[in-house]
Amino acid sequence: MTEIYEFWNNFDMNIKITYDWLLEYLDTDADPYELQKYLSLCGPSIETVEKVGEDYIFDIEITTNRIDMASVFGVAQEAQAILPMFEKKAKLKKNPLNIYSFETLNAEPTKSHKISVQIEDHDLVPRFTAIVLDNVLITKSPEKISRRLQLSGIKSINNVVDISNYLMLSLGQPVHMFDYDQIQGGVMKVRRSIKGEKLTTLDAKELTLPGDDIVIEDGSGKLIDLCGIMGGENSSITSDTTRIVFFVQTYDKKSIRKTSMQTGQRTLAATYFEKGLDPERVESTFVYGMELLQEMTQGVTCSELTDIYPHKKQETHVKAYLKDIQRVIGVAIEEDTIISILSNLGFHVVRHEDNELAYPDGVSFDVTVPTYRVDDVSIQEDIIEEVARVYGYHNLPNNISPLAYIKQPKDIETLHTAQYKIKYFLKHLGLHEFLNYSMVSGELLTKLDYDLSDHLKIANTISSEIEYMRLSLLPSLIKNMKDNFGRKDVLKLFEIAKVYEKRDGDLPKESYRLAIAINTDFDDLKGIVSALLRELNIDCIAIEPATHKLMANAASIRFEKKIIGMYGKLHQKFGHSIGLTENIYIAEIEFEPLMNNFSFMHNFLEPAQYAVVKLDLTVKKTMSFQKMVQVAHATSSLLRSVEYVGTYEDNITLRFFFSSPEKNITEDVAKQELEQITKAL
Repeated sequence: MTEIYEFWNNFDMNIKITYDWLLEYLDTDADPYELQKYLSLCGPSIETVEKVGEDYIFDIEITTNRIDMASVFGVAQEAQAILPMFEKKAKLKKNPLNIYSFETLNAEPTKSHKISVQIEDHDLVPRFTAIVLDNVLITKSPEKISRRLQLSGIKSINNVVDISNYLMLSLGQPVHMFDYDQIQGGVMKVRRSIKGEKLTTLDAKELTLPGDDIVIEDGSGKLIDLCGIMGGENSSITSDTTRIVFFVQTYDKKSIRKTSMQTGQRTLAATYFEKGLDPERVESTFVYGMELLQEMTQGVTCSELTDIYPHKKQETHVKAYLKDIQRVIGVAIEEDTIISILSNLGFHVVRHEDNELAYPDGVSFDVTVPTYRVDDVSIQEDIIEEVARVYGYHNLPNNISPLAYIKQPKDIETLHTAQYKIKYFLKHLGLHEFLNYSMVSGELLTKLDYDLSDHLKIANTISSEIEYMRLSLLPSLIKNMKDNFGRKDVLKLFEIAKVYEKRDGDLPKESYRLAIAINTDFDDLKGIVSALLRELNIDCIAIEPATHKLMANAASIRFEKKIIGMYGKLHQKFGHSIGLTENIYIAEIEFEPLMNNFSFMHNFLEPAQYAVVKLDLTVKKTMSFQKMVQVAHATSSLLRSVEYVGTYEDNITLRFFFSSPEKNITEDVAKQELEQITKAL
């Protein structure tokens, strides 16, 4: 059974911070609602502002490429650039990236405790910083810390745990603390996990690891951390803890994302790590954390500082030309405004005159991109975007150039046209469109006698209800019928969607299908299918008796010698297996033949110039209706059309219309023609 991974689109994340906390970093005269209005226009979207006592809570959406903004300091830095554009005062009171460094760290060890960090693959762990503290006192946090955390949606636990959460929201860098005495030999070996290894996390869940996860083992080989996700229960801080290991690190974002999805462990720390954190921010977070630990726990350092950082991340340089900035934005923004915007965002800007040989194309700016922005600012257009958004898109000219029509590829245009026409027609026949997940449960497939090994299995599904990729639309639509019984007397549903066929050593084959399910009767379903094919002007269609594992009285739809669809009554045993109490009738048709052969042009018979004679005939049904019509037309040149009247037991009644293009014919002549047709049938 092939497995694939399901990656959900968690493109954005939200954080909650308080106005009081923000003012610790930002000197501004903007009130909370002005902050919401102006920042939402030009930067992070502040979705709500909630007044609680004397403080305000901001619920802020952070886009995935701006994880540097997912902190109090990050929002303050954005506000420093944006608010002055609205004539509001805004200046950082302190920049922790500048004021906290190892040079300012008060960490002379008073005792000798070893902490040995061993990293198997530095690509997985770009930076790892650790230290041991002794005489740590576990107590409640100061009221200011616990209040800020609780208003931000994080429960206050104790001073040590609260410090880790406080640092994460303050600077956007998760940190970790373990009970040192639970780490055998003071050894922390960071490596890839082996498939099947087990770890019990802080929330008391025993996880069986899928393999290639980043983990930490101690000197005895015991796993103590599922890195970037959650620590192990066996190394957690308790009320009896007196010595802790405090460590700050960055991890490979893809590994964290994969592990988080495979294990179903979605934590705030994982959300940060999977978006790619700046290893340069580790130092300032570590030093700030040491300051809080020494102040709030009375802890003293008792080991040497460990800082493993083999490949230092470098700032980059981007050259941007004034004329290009003004041309693209469409506004003659002043040089000082450009420099101010970029500087307030944390860039370093050097202006160059056009008379310098190195810059012959006019005034230019040499922009130094800080390490926390190098992943999303790399070319001149990125610089222009930063200037434009802070300047304000609402300030740009609104004279929009005429829109150009770009023709879609023919196959896509044909697909959309066919889908629209079919959906429009089916809805006018009284059917309701359903949209289902592309995945279904193994339980449903098993009840309907599908072989699970034929299906692609999601390796890291978040629910057993969406575990297998669909090979057919029918299971979903049958379940829709079951779920909606009792709401309406008549149920008529359809769906147009992709199915996924497994291929060895390759991506699955994707193709569209049309599925229909109704609860009226077989003839109604047959009429819907026939009417649709007529509406699409698809000729050379043959409807023939067939067998299908889900259907009784099944009929196949044959086009150009190939079966492209089936319809019939759902076998009662399958209906009963999923709880259906009534009969339902189902159809599934390949969409590609419909898409490639439909026509908007309808063929009409020229009105008869002479009288038409109408005769009915009841015969034993020995062939399909379509075949009977073909035989009748081949037998009589005077036959204009045939209509289905009804069926009783094994007999079928048809109505024949005879006419000559040259003269009136008598009923006797028509009866002679009908007699020849009867013999042929």
